[in-house]
Amino acid sequence: MAQRIIRQNGDEVLRRKAAAVRKITPGIRVLLNDMAETMYAADGVGLAAPQVGISKRLVVIDIRDEQGLLKLVNPEVVAASGKAVAVEGCLSFPGLAGEVERAEAVTVRALDEEGNPVEITADGLLARAFQHEIDHLDGILFVDKVIRFVHEEEAEEEYEND
Repeated sequence: MAQRIIRQNGDEVLRRKAAAVRKITPGIRVLLNDMAETMYAADGVGLAAPQVGISKRLVVIDIRDEQGLLKLVNPEVVAASGKAVAVEGCLSFPGLAGEVERAEAVTVRALDEEGNPVEITADGLLARAFQHEIDHLDGILFVDKVIRFVHEEEAEEEYEND
């Protein structure tokens, strides 16, 4: 495993719609492992492949709960309900945080790193992380959805980095 460089605001890859993964190869598994290592090293809870310069539909998420590390291929939100506003940050926007409204609960379908179909229903932080990371795959950034930017000190209690 190796850490990758996290692309920052202004990098065109962050605005590109990522391509679907057609086949899960050993290279895809290495990339997912590298993404997880990069996310942990940056103290984030999620990372999408475009954030490391790879325009493929891959995300890793770990909100440090019983689910543990999720490595998802071609994830998509198939159901959403409710609305919730919370503070988000993003590893591609260091030091920036803002309030974002998202669905309170979502169901996500994807493939795991072995190619098995998975369906996960989540609420709270995991639902928010799913939506944030899947937005990255469509070239949508959290700053596009911010209701109000907040100072880091104000955000620290509920601060979430992807």
